[in-house]
Amino acid sequence: MLKYLSRWSGLGSALCVALAFGATPAVAKDVVKVGYIGPLTGGNSAVGLGARNSADLAVRLQNADPKSKYQYELVALDDECKANIGVQVATKMASDAKIIGAATHYCSAVALGTVDIYHRFKMPVIVWGAVEPKITYGNNYPEIFRTIGTQEYQNKVASTFMRSLGYKKFAVIHDTTDYGKAHKDFFVKFLTEQGGEVLGIFGVTSEQQDFTTELTKIKALNAEVLYFGGLTPLGVRIRSQMDKLDLKLQFEGTSGIKSDAYISGVGAKLAEGTLSFLDGAPVEKLAGGKAFTEAYAKQGYAQPAEALGIFAFASMKQIIDTIEKVGPNRKALVTALSQIKEDDTLIGKITYDEHGQNAIPLMTKYVVQDGQWTIWEDSEYASGKRSLVKVK
Repeated sequence: MLKYLSRWSGLGSALCVALAFGATPAVAKDVVKVGYIGPLTGGNSAVGLGARNSADLAVRLQNADPKSKYQYELVALDDECKANIGVQVATKMASDAKIIGAATHYCSAVALGTVDIYHRFKMPVIVWGAVEPKITYGNNYPEIFRTIGTQEYQNKVASTFMRSLGYKKFAVIHDTTDYGKAHKDFFVKFLTEQGGEVLGIFGVTSEQQDFTTELTKIKALNAEVLYFGGLTPLGVRIRSQMDKLDLKLQFEGTSGIKSDAYISGVGAKLAEGTLSFLDGAPVEKLAGGKAFTEAYAKQGYAQPAEALGIFAFASMKQIIDTIEKVGPNRKALVTALSQIKEDDTLIGKITYDEHGQNAIPLMTKYVVQDGQWTIWEDSEYASGKRSLVKVK
């Protein structure tokens, strides 16, 4: 097991016992505040709450470690996956000089709208869930880091995979945020380069409720696949209305619908066969995944960690580990994070490039099978026992 994971795994069981019995440090330590921001309410709250709990787990385990130099306090704020709210809570957090660093944002529109704030206040943040490339590559802001990958590689893998299955004719629906438009642009680019045909592209707002017009037009296109670039709440509404209009296309989403909330939202029957793609390996395939899952379960959180919980945990633990090395100072934390190379973490090795972007070399393909997101290679679809919507 990797050094980081071996150290954390061994620590996990001992610390959970200490937490269960209410153990407290014998000597008072200086309190250091760290932050978390994500959607804790609204349609994307399942992912945000799981990530908040995962960041909280990193804090709890550190506090229970007698070797920790500091006592950490987590400040968690709700951005509601809304850009205007995100600006408000980011300003509130960044203007509090006692908060040294933070793991922030699932929604790209929010992350894009807040990077200027973190830069202005010189506050280091590690983005745990938002994937729009411009978050890290749009500016030369030394305070901005990201553990998860970007939409570009995700859509390259997705388009290649769909063409390998024989699909050629696609319709595209995307939300009209920067996040949705970027998914659309990357997917269309890579798909057409590989000989695929995009028969129609339809932009919809995140708040739109009725898709009869768009779906009726798509039905007339004779496409094979409906590609969706957006988040779970919108995806649930679109997939549900496809059924009402008897639109029998293969439904392909992005990391934005890789949530248990998508399956519960449309029901297991309609969700069956839905495809999505997500950075990194699933938790059960990670060297430290078992230790993380067990430690998470012992804390009794009301919500599951969800797929991105591991990224929030890794982001928060990296912030804490770096503070332990350089002290609770924003400037020192920025410098130290920028120098990270090949750091062993729960999600694998992390190396930040000159823009603060971690290179994620792996993309996992998922399909819904029997009400569960299943790794494609482990599914009955891959083995041929079940079939997706047939190629025309």
